[in-house]
Amino acid sequence: MKDLFERPGTDISGSFEAAILVSVDFGDSDYEESLHELRQLSISAGLAVRGTIEGKRSTPDAKLFIGSGKADELKLMMQASEANIAVFNHDLSPSQQRNLERLLQARVVDRTGLILDIFSQRAQSHEGKLQVELAQLEHLSTRLVRGWTHLERQKGGIGVRGGPGETQLELDRRMLRIRVKQLREKLTKLKAQRSMQRKARKRSNVMTVSLVGYTNAGKSTIFNRLTKANIYAADQLFATLDTTTHKIYIPDCGSVVLSDTVGFIKHLPHALVEAFGATLEEAAQADLLLHIVDTASTNRDEQIAQVNKVLGEIGALSVPQILVHNQIDRVGLPPTIERDEYGRIASIHVSAKTGEGLDFLRLAMAEHYQMLKQQSTEEAAFT
Repeated sequence: MKDLFERPGTDISGSFEAAILVSVDFGDSDYEESLHELRQLSISAGLAVRGTIEGKRSTPDAKLFIGSGKADELKLMMQASEANIAVFNHDLSPSQQRNLERLLQARVVDRTGLILDIFSQRAQSHEGKLQVELAQLEHLSTRLVRGWTHLERQKGGIGVRGGPGETQLELDRRMLRIRVKQLREKLTKLKAQRSMQRKARKRSNVMTVSLVGYTNAGKSTIFNRLTKANIYAADQLFATLDTTTHKIYIPDCGSVVLSDTVGFIKHLPHALVEAFGATLEEAAQADLLLHIVDTASTNRDEQIAQVNKVLGEIGALSVPQILVHNQIDRVGLPPTIERDEYGRIASIHVSAKTGEGLDFLRLAMAEHYQMLKQQSTEEAAFT
């Protein structure tokens, strides 16, 4: 099977592969932010961005997505800059991707393919790698529709899997289905193991807290501050992928299991949300969510909405949530704590970089634990 997910990274000479970004404005209000994210994603994937092709359209071109004129302009720019990858800020149909690759004589990657590639580079745990592979194969299955010419040749004869008369395309599809089934079975077993671990924590009255938020909002840095752990944290999108869990001690609360989950992003591929269901379930089954927000971002309200959208998809919107406005050091704000009309902590302003306001996070977890304890007592008395 053709490897559609060869990493962009660096080539054999050690230099970064050059890419041209392609983005079309269809009148979306978040166009500029989306293009900025595409540039960050490309850098995170290890690409050297040599230029950007932009245009405005009402609808995508059926054949080349950007139209023949822009496609010719893209080809000239790629030749002049010696770029060998075109990265589109949109999802392309299989036929559009093939047509563009034939015209450009270069590799074409859409937004979903780029995010999947970053995930394949960053996944470290066994489960994370399985999840990424499943998402890649789900994406690949949409590419095996009237595919490349080599997939149309028939295979048969002695020792050929698939039997006489089966086309290479049909063989690839069957192999893909078998592997997807295997991955789903393995992930189902891992999900069951996670469920047993959660039940054990519930029986021991250990509160679980998950950090969620938009990618690059500072979740991993806050996690490191609270747990004294040393997980990788960097100023880039999807710096960490695998859910990391540590047990910490909070005064007036006891042991707390704290989990750092994968960051979210606009237009997060549905295949990734589905594949990472077992991991994201940590958030859905948590007692409390600390929703980390980049206070310095001009689009923080849209980012909050996007995170809540994904939380809704995984059934986690009903979990109590506290907004944690991070990076106050960048905007000159003091650490503060805000409560709702019932006196419960609703939002906190902190700086993961300086450590200011992190005591408020510990206070929030302690208060939430006391509330859960009181509810449990009341329920026991009622029954």
